[in-house]
Parts: sequence; structure tokens; C-alpha cells
Amino acid sequence: MNNRPYLVLALVAAMLTAACSSSEPDARAIAAAAPAAWDAFRDGFIEDELRSDPPFAVDAGRHEYDGKLPDWSKEGLAAEVARLHAARDAALAIGPLGLDAARAFERDYLVARIDRELFWQETAERPFTNPTFYLGGLGPSVYLTRDYAPLADRMRAYVAYARAVPAAAAQIRENLRLPLPATFVERAISGFAGYASFFEKDVPKVFAPVGDKALAAEFAEANKGAVAAMRELAKYFEAQRATATQDFALGAERFAKMLAATEQVTTPLAELEKIGRADLDRNLAALREACGKYAPGRSIPECFAKLSADKPKGGPVAGATAQLGELRQFVIEHDVVSVPGEEQALVAEAPPYNRANSAYIEIPGPYEKPLPAIYYIAPPDPSWSRADQLAYIPGKADLLFTSVHEVWPGHFLNFLHANQSKSMVGRLFVGYAFAEGWAHYTEEMMVEMGLHKDDPAAHVGQLSNALLRNVRFLSAIGMHTGGMTVEQSERMFREEAFQDPGNARQQAARGTYDPAYLNYTLGKLMIMKLRTDWTSTRGGRAAWKAFHDEFLSYGGPPIPMVRKAMLGEDDDGALF
Repeated sequence: MNNRPYLVLALVAAMLTAACSSSEPDARAIAAAAPAAWDAFRDGFIEDELRSDPPFAVDAGRHEYDGKLPDWSKEGLAAEVARLHAARDAALAIGPLGLDAARAFERDYLVARIDRELFWQETAERPFTNPTFYLGGLGPSVYLTRDYAPLADRMRAYVAYARAVPAAAAQIRENLRLPLPATFVERAISGFAGYASFFEKDVPKVFAPVGDKALAAEFAEANKGAVAAMRELAKYFEAQRATATQDFALGAERFAKMLAATEQVTTPLAELEKIGRADLDRNLAALREACGKYAPGRSIPECFAKLSADKPKGGPVAGATAQLGELRQFVIEHDVVSVPGEEQALVAEAPPYNRANSAYIEIPGPYEKPLPAIYYIAPPDPSWSRADQLAYIPGKADLLFTSVHEVWPGHFLNFLHANQSKSMVGRLFVGYAFAEGWAHYTEEMMVEMGLHKDDPAAHVGQLSNALLRNVRFLSAIGMHTGGMTVEQSERMFREEAFQDPGNARQQAARGTYDPAYLNYTLGKLMIMKLRTDWTSTRGGRAAWKAFHDEFLSYGGPPIPMVRKAMLGEDDDGALF
């Protein structure tokens, strides 16, 4: 274990002890030293974070970690928790004496990051209870789709990665406690079997142009071992179906701790549920009005059927590609938010191992040279009926707001701004509610600013996405604190978010292993309230662009931190 946090903590403790027992000039000297102590600690902590999580480091653009996976042994996981506790103590021991406002904010931001990690690893025990802890870290896309180095070099990195996969698979199997909830078992099967299929069928095609025979032989051997390890792991979880449970709920106490530790939200759960229900009702009322214009005389399900039937020309990948240019131009022409740089996002079909959600984006990190992000769209599950597969493919208007969410001005623009942050903490650590809250907020905001204002289908499309996130919010609280079953959640997705059967199944299942997916609506509502409060004394609607630029300048800390920083003494403390 790296002991830098312990050394810094000891140094700072000695400084503070001296300050308490010595003269005022000594205290001033200690205060003067605090900025340098903080900078050294912050930089050391970042390096320790990258070292402990090589996939995160590689994604951020630190390619000296190529091919490595984390130490997921029980001893390695315990050491990581100890490191985080020591780092937290050391960070809190520095300042606030002597830290300027920027460093004090950075310190609180870093502590918030540590609190989030400690909740998932220690309180929720995610490495021992939830296979999704591992699925993200195993992803090899960076070596295959990001052109950060010549293909042969990326092939060598993949070979090292593939050789590490069997040991990781053994650690995963040893760590996860049985029996697991049924939805966790199914996610593990789909994820690990998806990796096996992807390694076997798709990865060789990527590296086929490399003409190095010796390297090709190394690749074949390493890839064969990775395929076997993932296939065996999937079979292991297939055998767990017989004993799978429905015991997935965090419970009210841990769910409340999740919100406090990961997003600094302490609003009582009953109040949060009322807030979520009110937003759902607001959007349902808006939907009834929008459908009255788009499909007069028809029911809401018929309105959605009409929306869904209007599929993007050439399929969703081609349709989304066409939408991105239009959306970027709208953002610029309507002064929605500043666009730093000329970076663009590409669109592609999601790989088989990562289709648990319908769309997502992969964005090169702050250490990476300028490279395009990739906006992935998942095809329907081929095991579904033809009708369910067709229903899963989004209509044009629905896809438009997925493109808003993922790219312009959602996630992609968020990360363009984050990468401009003066602080590497802000560039590296973008939180769940900040990222997803911003992306979801932009969907409604773009309609408010006039996107497709003469097309009633567009408003229906925006509302379909809002209702999906509303039901996620209520399902997360209901399933983890109120005894809601997966079947009841699925029915809510069908009846109140008007989702097709395939999406409803997928979304209800996701809520069991991703209880924080309420963060889309949670974050959106906090941003909307902050916008109202901040712009009320700065010109109202005319100040929206300034608000967006200011909000995004912080990187991605918990939104309550941003609220305090932006409002200062004007903060009324009300998040919603």
C-alpha cells in the first residue's frame, strides 16, 4: 500500500501541534505552508487513485497503466479502503487555515470523492454483493476504439489486459457472496457472456490489420484465455439461477446514507418521494397537452405508438449522426452555453458486453490527446420477439433527446468544460448526479430555448425521456426502501413512462443493481432550483448562458457544493 497519505497526515499533525503551542508568527508560517502542503497531497492522492484503478487511469489518458487491472483480491480491496480512510483524514487535517477559496473548495471536492468511494466499497460492500462493480472496470474499449497510439501498440496493451483477465475472473468469483439477487445474476450472465462473445468474435477483427506474426500469436493465446475465463464465469452465474433471491434492497437507512455520502443530499426520503411524484405529475400533464397537439383524439399510448413508429432513416446510428450537427449548431446560435474547442463525437453501435442501457458515451479523459468521443447506441436483444425488437428501436423524436442528453449539450459538452477546469480534481472526478443531472436537465432546457419549437413530436420525445427518469427516481426509492418488487417497477415503467416491454424490463432490473439511478431526476431538479435562484438577481432568462458556463466550470462535484459556491450568502439552503 502506498503510504503517502500517512506521511502527509503525520506532517500536517505535527504542524498543527506546533501552531497550538507556539507563537502567532509560527501559526502564520504554518498557514503560509498550507497551500504547498495541500498541493503536494492533492497531486499525490491523484497518483494513488490512478495507481489503484488502472482502467480509470487508462480512460483518463495515462497509458503507462495500459493492460493492467485493479487488485480485486480481498486483501487488495481491504488495502484500498484503508488507503481511502487515511487519505480522508490527511485531507481534512490540511486547512482551512491558510487555504484560499479555490483550494478549500478543491479539498472539499476531493473529500466528497473519497466519501463516495467509501460508501460503495465499505458501507454497501459492492465488491462482494454486486457484479456491476467489476463489469465497468473490465471494459477494453479504450484499446479498440480510441486511436491514442498505433494499432500494434494498442494490440500489445490488449494482450497484457487479456492475460490479466483470468486472474480477475477468479477474484470476482471468490468475492461475490451467494446467493445473489436474480437480477444481479442475469446482469452478470449478460455482462460476462457478452465479454466472451466480444473477445472471440469482434476483437480479432479490430487487430487483424496488424501484420506482426509473433504479436498475433501472443494475442491469440491471451485472447483465448480471456474468452475462456469470461465464458466460465458466465456459466458459473448461470448455475446460480436456481438459488437466486429477490433480496436486492439497500434498505431505507443505507439508501439515505447513499444520498448523503455520494451526493450530499440529506432530504428525508418521504419528502424526496413527494418531490419525485410531483415532477412525474407535472410531466404527465405536459404530455397530455403535447399529445393533444401531436395526435389529437388519440390516447397517450397511441400518441407514443405514433412517435415510436417514426423511426430514424437508416437506423438509430445514422439518425443520431445526422442529429449531432444540428444540435451543435443550435447550441451555438441560441447562446445556450459556451462550446470550448472543436472536438466532435462519433456514433457507433454498442458492443455486445455493454448493452444494459440503450445509449451511453465514452469520452477521452483529461490526460488524453485530442480524440473523438464515441456515442454508443445499443441494438435490441436478438432473443426478444420481432415486435419487441422493433419497439426497442427509438423513434426520431425520442432519439433526438437521447442525442441531446449524450452529446449536445449533455455529457459531451459537460466533459469538454470539465477538461477546461483549472483543477485536475475537477477534470478527473465528475460525479453521478452532476453528470446525469446536467445531461437530463439539458433535455427540457433545450425545449425551453426553442429546439424544434414548431414540431409537437419533439416535445413528446422530450417528455418521454423525462418520464423514464421520473420512474427511475420513484423505482429506486420504492424498490430499495418501500418494498416495491421488480414486477411492480416494470409495470410502472410501462404505465407511467409508457415504455415498451423490453425497455421496461431492462429499466426495472437496472434499478435493483444501480440504486443511484434516481440521480438523473435528482440532479436535474437541483440544477433547475439553482438556476432559478442564481439568475433571479442576474437578469433571469437572459442569464441562462452565464449560469450554464458558471455551473459547468466546477467540473463535477456534488451539486450542493456548487450551490454554496455560486450563491454564497444568498444560499437559502433549499436544494429543491
